[in-house]
Formats: sequence, structure tokens, C-alpha cells
Amino acid sequence: MKNYFAAALFLAASIAAAPAVPAYIAGNGASAATGVPEGTSTGRETAPDAVPDEEDVQFSPEPYKVLDIASGEVMEVPVRDYVIGAVCAEMPASFSPEALKAQAVAAHTYAERQRIRERSSPTQELCGADFSNDVSRYQGYYTREQAEKFFGDRFEGSYARISAAVDDVLPYIITYCDEPIIPAFHSMSSGRTESAENVWGTAVDYLVPVDSPDDTSAPKFIQQERMGSEALRYALESAFPGIVLGDDPSDWIEVKEVSDSGTVLTVRAGDRTISGGELRIALALRSACFDVRCENDETIFTTRGYGHGVGMSQYGAEAMAKDGSTWREILDRYYPGCTISFTGLTG
Repeated sequence: MKNYFAAALFLAASIAAAPAVPAYIAGNGASAATGVPEGTSTGRETAPDAVPDEEDVQFSPEPYKVLDIASGEVMEVPVRDYVIGAVCAEMPASFSPEALKAQAVAAHTYAERQRIRERSSPTQELCGADFSNDVSRYQGYYTREQAEKFFGDRFEGSYARISAAVDDVLPYIITYCDEPIIPAFHSMSSGRTESAENVWGTAVDYLVPVDSPDDTSAPKFIQQERMGSEALRYALESAFPGIVLGDDPSDWIEVKEVSDSGTVLTVRAGDRTISGGELRIALALRSACFDVRCENDETIFTTRGYGHGVGMSQYGAEAMAKDGSTWREILDRYYPGCTISFTGLTG
């Protein structure tokens, strides 16, 4: 079994928006590590009637301990409240119930995995908490009060919709080899998700490329970022101290290697060879699936998708839900070979 790395996952680039994205979750929240759709407010493929195996797992019903980075207080948050708050922060409430359920199971799984990791190897900065509400390092989470502020006049309906979805799936998490998985997710892929190995350098058996064709119809699937030569020089020199760029901006960036899913793997930037992910972070691009060209004094980056591209595509999940797929079928597509495990927890 391959080495699993949880830390890399909920890293901001993924997000870079929030992953890069969390922000990208813009309309509905955003996490910095997982990624979420923008807009409202951040393999094996199974047949439509296939259902993953289900088994019981050991589970602690104790509240999660969340460090509030603003006050330094460690809050005890009931599991149900935490999962609701995570979905509020990570997926638009307007998404279909089955997509919201899939997100809820992923959010619950993330929290369980993180709690287990912290108990075996505590992070000093967390002061005994399982994770914090710092979205640049951990999954997004809103308290009820924060959700009220975020949703505004839409709070009652949005919170009720998300709560109902969470209640339907609260007893379940996703496991692999009897352990909670790394439930990576992102807003939208390039039309095919990416492998963890290409994005983070470590292979994970279930974080592999799968087709997600409806992503290409998602809002803002293709976007352009135009940068003047001075702005581009500043961004590159700030991100890569000592880089040598030369006098011709059209020669500053050259894509060298691209994966089958469209992710730029290696780039020549001036005299450096870097990854597409590193360039994405440096330039705050929506994804590492991009083309680059020069036009007069501008360098134009055309991106496809939003987020790191690994694991579940949220817009792909929404498209599947609209086509009649269940939350189980959604999770089975994006986390192939994994198991839906029953924890026994109820609301």
C-alpha cells in the first residue's frame, strides 16, 4: 500500500484559490485546502445501479476540538454541527441534495482522519485541538453565527437544506484499508481529474484520474489571466528569488510537460525548471491546467477548471446528482476502490 500524505492535501494551492480555491468557493465558502466551487457565496467507474460495499468501523462520537485562530480558544463542536458548518463553507447550498450529501461525507471523513492523526502525532500549534478554522491549512468551517452572516437573507433556507443533507449521511465516512481516506476535492477539473502523484508527488491508490466530462460546462470553466511584463516579472521574482528572466517576456515561460489530464507538470520559467503547481501559486491562477501565449506586452494564461483537480469534482458531483446519481455513486466515481463505512453515529 502506498504512502499517504494528508498534509499535502489540504494545502492552499489546491486551493490557491482555495485552494486557490477556498476562495473560489466564493459564493459558498471556501477552504484553503480542499477546494470548492466559486459562485454562490469556494479508476474504476461504477454503473448507475452499483453501490459501494458498506462495513462498520470504530468511531468516536466525541465532539471535534477546533482551535479558533482569532481568539486562541479551543472550541468543542458536536460532530453534526461541524459537518454542517464544513458543508456551508465548502459547497454552494444551491447544489442538489445528493451532491451536498457527497460533500458532507467527504467533510466528515476529513475530520475523522485529521482527528486520528492528531491523536497519534499532535501538532503543537493546535494546542490539543484536532484542527483549526484556518482555511489556509484545514478544511473550511463556519459556526452557525458565521453561516448566518455569510448567507444573509438566505440563511434559513440554505442552512435547513444543508442540515437535511448532513442528517441523511451523518453515519457514514469513506475508508480504504479500514482507515478514513484523504478526501481531496476541488471545484471543477479539466474534464478528467488528476492523480495525487502528479499534483503532490505521492501516489495514493484511490486518488487517480477519472473522467468528469460535465466539468467542461461548469461556470467559468475557461478563464483568461492577462499579465503585463512588469507585473509578471514582479510575481516571478517574488516567488522565485534569484530567477533570471532576460529581456524578452515572450521567452520567460515555456510549458514543457503536460499530464494526460491536462495538468502542466513542468515549466521553464526564466532559468528555472518548476512545476505547473508552483507557477499556479506564484501567479494565483485558477488551476494548473493552462496554456500560455504572449500578445504585445502581455502574457496570457488560459486556464481550464478550478482547483488542484484531485479527488471529487464538486461541479462534476452536481452534474451527476442532476442526472439522477446518488451520493454513493458520486463518491464511488471520484474515490474508486474505497468503501462507504457505517459509524453508527446519528444526529
